[in-house]
Amino acid sequence: MKKFLAKFMNLISGWHINIPEEYRIKKAVMIAAPHTSNWDIIHALPGLWLGGYNPKYFIKDDFSKIPVINWILKWTGALWVNRKKHNNLIKHSVDMLNREKELILMVPAEGTRSAVPQWKMGFYHIATQAKLPILLAYLDYEKKEAGVGKIIYPTGDMEKDLLKIEKFYQTIHPKYPEKYNPQIFDRKNKPKSL
Repeated sequence: MKKFLAKFMNLISGWHINIPEEYRIKKAVMIAAPHTSNWDIIHALPGLWLGGYNPKYFIKDDFSKIPVINWILKWTGALWVNRKKHNNLIKHSVDMLNREKELILMVPAEGTRSAVPQWKMGFYHIATQAKLPILLAYLDYEKKEAGVGKIIYPTGDMEKDLLKIEKFYQTIHPKYPEKYNPQIFDRKNKPKSL
C-alpha cells in the first residue's frame, strides 16, 4: 500500500528517488535534511518507501489527539513525543534500536523548520551508542530529488564525522534556503562525544 501511494505521489509531484543499493540497509539512524518546510515529509516518505525503507520518526504528540490524524501519522511511522515532559530521547532511541532487528530511525537534525545556529547532535549520540551507521537522507528541491546520498560509520572523532556530514549537505538545495544553516556546528565550541 505504501509503495503504491508513493508511486502515485511521485508521479503527480514530479519527484524522483536516488537511493543506491549499498545504502538500503535494515538498521540505522537516518538524518533528514535540509528541513525547512512542512512539505518535506510529503516528499521524503514516498521516496524512502520506494527505496525499501519504512522509517520511524518522532513528532510532537499534539497531533495524537485527533483520531484520524493520529492513525494516519502512526501508519506513516510517527512516534509521539510529549515536549512538555523531560524525555531522554537519546536513551529511549538507543533502547528501541537495540530491541529491534530492523529499524530506521529518521531524525531531523536541525530540530525545527526555522533557521538554527547549529544542528542538534542527538542523531550522532544515538548512532554512536547504538553502534549503528548514519544514513544521510536528503531532499533537493532544485532537482526534485529525494534520496540517501551517503552512509557514515561514526569513528568516535565527532568533529571529523560531522565535517563529512556537513560537506555532503552543502550541495543540497532546500525549499527555503534562508531557513537552512549548512554549517552544522559552531567552530568555536567544538562538539564533544558523550
